[in-house]
Amino acid sequence: MELKFILESILFSAQKALSPKELRDLLAAASEHGDAAKPFKRTKEEDLVAALEQLQKDHEAAQRTYRLACVAGSWQFVSQPEYAPWLVALVGVKARPPRLSQPGLETLAIIAYRQPITRAEIEQVRGVAVDGVMQTLVERGLVEQVGRAEVVGRPMTYGTTALFLEYFGLRSLEDLPAADELRRLPVAKPEALLTIDPGLATAPPDQLTLEEVEKPAEPDHAADPAAPPPETAENAGQPPGQ
Repeated sequence: MELKFILESILFSAQKALSPKELRDLLAAASEHGDAAKPFKRTKEEDLVAALEQLQKDHEAAQRTYRLACVAGSWQFVSQPEYAPWLVALVGVKARPPRLSQPGLETLAIIAYRQPITRAEIEQVRGVAVDGVMQTLVERGLVEQVGRAEVVGRPMTYGTTALFLEYFGLRSLEDLPAADELRRLPVAKPEALLTIDPGLATAPPDQLTLEEVEKPAEPDHAADPAAPPPETAENAGQPPGQ
């Protein structure tokens, strides 16, 4: 009995996608229910993945109405997209969350390619505040906190989730389209969370600092000929116009 056919039977009967670890645990548990399953009790994960990939190629070559797909690291059988009209008539249409806005997609792309990344770094790339967009991405489970940056203030860093991979039908982050320009875009690591730009505020107002105090503007005599000239040592005490 071949491993790939055992995995095929499991995935065909499963009601959800299964990760290689879950499949490996099932193979180990099956050894208690029959002698035929014992040789597969200690199957290595790399052998299991190789069998899945071979099974995937077999189904592609057979050109069936379904295929074996790996999404977010988990495997399951899915129908070919061209048969969608008949399947929709059978099971109906599931309510899907609203599409992401353009700012949401831009922010999500920055996080996907540059993770782990701080909110200040995202704002530096986009040039605008991202508080509302980040809240939406976190609430929808596409982005999560993954740690803290090794800089002053220890700001929180963000990364994409498994739901992000599932949402875009990706096996892993390695399947993202090439974005060399985005990767080469220099982003300076912030020394702290302080900023003087109100559109990029990442710290409470009482923590904001200015590098130098603004000086009051001096009158522009060149722009207004009627304005009296500034008093100097040469014209001090002289009446206007002399």
